[in-house]
Amino acid sequence: MEPIFQCKNLSKVYPGGRQALANVTLSVEPGHIVGLLGPNGSGKSTLIKLLSGLLTPSSGEVRVAGMVPGVQTKALVSYLPERSYLNDWMTVRDLLSFFEDFYADFDKAKAYDMLQRLQILSDERLRTMSKGTKEKVQLILVMARNARLYLLDEPIGGVDPAARDYILQTILQNYSENATVLLSTHLIADVESVLDEVLFISHGGIALQANVDEIREQKGESVDAFFREVFKC
Repeated sequence: MEPIFQCKNLSKVYPGGRQALANVTLSVEPGHIVGLLGPNGSGKSTLIKLLSGLLTPSSGEVRVAGMVPGVQTKALVSYLPERSYLNDWMTVRDLLSFFEDFYADFDKAKAYDMLQRLQILSDERLRTMSKGTKEKVQLILVMARNARLYLLDEPIGGVDPAARDYILQTILQNYSENATVLLSTHLIADVESVLDEVLFISHGGIALQANVDEIREQKGESVDAFFREVFKC
């Protein structure tokens, strides 16, 4: 089976000389929910942006479904950035129509169902919403696509604890068994129950790639506890 994404000796150096990624080599098979876990500044967002095609490597290779990230892969990838990129003057209904026009795989009915479950009104403008509600709307737009790879950068960081379980269930229920979710987060204990695999990233390099069940069996502890042990946090 072809990996949904892979990196070979992938490095990214920003202007000014700051190295965000250093010689990353990894491969992820389709059909998994993968946690991208690491301290602040470890390179998580940079890796996600490289996979989405927003950044280009300084050296090495990155492939999504066997292709260099670009126009073709954008049809396969649904990306949730860490920060909002939506226009505040738009209503939720405007955004759904925009995504429907822009993405052939956008399922408007699925989006309306998720909005209803989270009690978000379609005629509400973004400028009137709380930060947490805006993040829920962004996640709905991303998960309403029938993509092959979902790149979620801190999808639950700004929402209240009561909404986190529903959001995680939304992620679980709205991607197909052949799709892959790469989820970056600091809230490991909150997401651990939905993860199949984890990537620990530190100082721009992959410190560990492992199956979640194997960590529990071999280490005798949760992923959250093991992460804290590895990174001494």
